[in-house]
Amino acid sequence: MPRRKPSPSPQSASHLRQSIAGLAARLMAEDGIKDYGQAKRKAARTFGVAESETLPSNEEVAAELKAYLSLFQEDEHADRLRRLREVAVQAMKLLESFRPYLVGAVLDGTAGRYAEVELALFADSAKDVEIFLLSHRIPYQHLKSGRPLPDAPEAKLRIEWQDEDVVLAIHPYQAERRGSTQRAKAAEVAALLAN
Repeated sequence: MPRRKPSPSPQSASHLRQSIAGLAARLMAEDGIKDYGQAKRKAARTFGVAESETLPSNEEVAAELKAYLSLFQEDEHADRLRRLREVAVQAMKLLESFRPYLVGAVLDGTAGRYAEVELALFADSAKDVEIFLLSHRIPYQHLKSGRPLPDAPEAKLRIEWQDEDVVLAIHPYQAERRGSTQRAKAAEVAALLAN
């Protein structure tokens, strides 16, 4: 009969969880990994932990990422965050007919060197957004969506605005009421910039 691997003590499990969160944060900050799940799995493998074992939450990794950025990239991070929020406000003004919201790392303050501006848009159809971009001569590319989730966008496009990448996640109008993720309108982002 095979021997079972002893489970770690609660204290060592907590320490391992924090170590994984810290490494995942560093991978996101330094290597440009944008997906929390991917960063956590890669960090867990480094520590020899199976993916099925308890991994830190996205919130734990985000907290470690904020700490890492403020410690190792403080000036660069503050300048980069300000720049991306300014770009977000300008892009949101352009796209105001699609009720844009800023979401993701630029909003929550975890945007690092490789971050993109992420906007949630609401339209009858993704084609409406594409037609708008074409009529304004703004080139775009379609992005592949990951696995389907309940709040997944109908389509994702990437544009370049003021030399920065902006990802447009296009949702149907009725999804705006659900609002399951943290998001901010242009006026709220402008208020963040004013502080």
